[in-house]
Amino acid sequence: MYQEECVGLYPFMAHEYGKETSSLEFKSDLKRLPDDDLLDAVVALANSDGGTVYLGVEDDGTPTGIDKVHQDAVGLSAMIANRTVPPVSARAQIVGTEKTPVMQIDVPKSRSVVSTKSGKVLRRRMKVDGTPESVPMYPYEIATRLSDLGRLDFSAQPVPDATRDDFDPLERDRLRRIIGTYQSSDRNLLELTDEELEKSLQLTVTVDGKTMPTLTGLLLLGKGGVSETLRSDSSGVFPSHVWYGYQSQPRLCRTVAEDHRANQRHVLSLESKRRAIRRSVLNDGAGIRPSGVPRGAGERLRPS
Repeated sequence: MYQEECVGLYPFMAHEYGKETSSLEFKSDLKRLPDDDLLDAVVALANSDGGTVYLGVEDDGTPTGIDKVHQDAVGLSAMIANRTVPPVSARAQIVGTEKTPVMQIDVPKSRSVVSTKSGKVLRRRMKVDGTPESVPMYPYEIATRLSDLGRLDFSAQPVPDATRDDFDPLERDRLRRIIGTYQSSDRNLLELTDEELEKSLQLTVTVDGKTMPTLTGLLLLGKGGVSETLRSDSSGVFPSHVWYGYQSQPRLCRTVAEDHRANQRHVLSLESKRRAIRRSVLNDGAGIRPSGVPRGAGERLRPS
């Protein structure tokens, strides 16, 4: 009965499955794959570049068919949407052959960070041997992911252990002169105290009642040597307790170290960009506006 109902909806066809990749996942359904395992695979793909899960295919690419519980494509898509946060709009359809049907689940790349309803956040990663795996996404990786998606301005994040004492008074005075010199600037900013000015331009933020400089604030107003401190301190990029935890597992050290270096390059790239903004602002003048613009100072401080 199942085959008669589905032939008209999803034509059965021979299908080449190839090998698993960062965007292609095979899941056996011979023993009825638990929904949680399927959700893990979907979330990992959504938090990477998207991809496809083939349910009913072994790891070597051999199709073995789907359990009768998973033969409802619409119901499977609904289950995925209901048990992911935010909901993942996966498209499921039956492919394969009439004798060995396989469920193809196409997973779109998410524009945010997705988790299962139970709170698991995963991503795809290539192992040392070139095969893919789904691994937990750690807090520092979530921040980087949101920044890459344009959902988080990394430069507007507070710098750990930094204080307003790290600002150079001469740089702050120069910023005030720029505001007073150029007509496109908001002169009302000159009436603010130093602390109010920094907060208005999002050069500082308040965390647990404490005022802390942002990355942009330090790169724009920081004293000499502050940028070097940012370059050498990776505490905000890769927590040391995570690193030491992995040192006890040499098999994983290489891939973890590669992730660490990638995030360091991300921070240094941002620093280089903010240095260019600083040179442009301090040498050429700028139109300064209060903080109503959602992104960092780089978009508020631009040559007129």
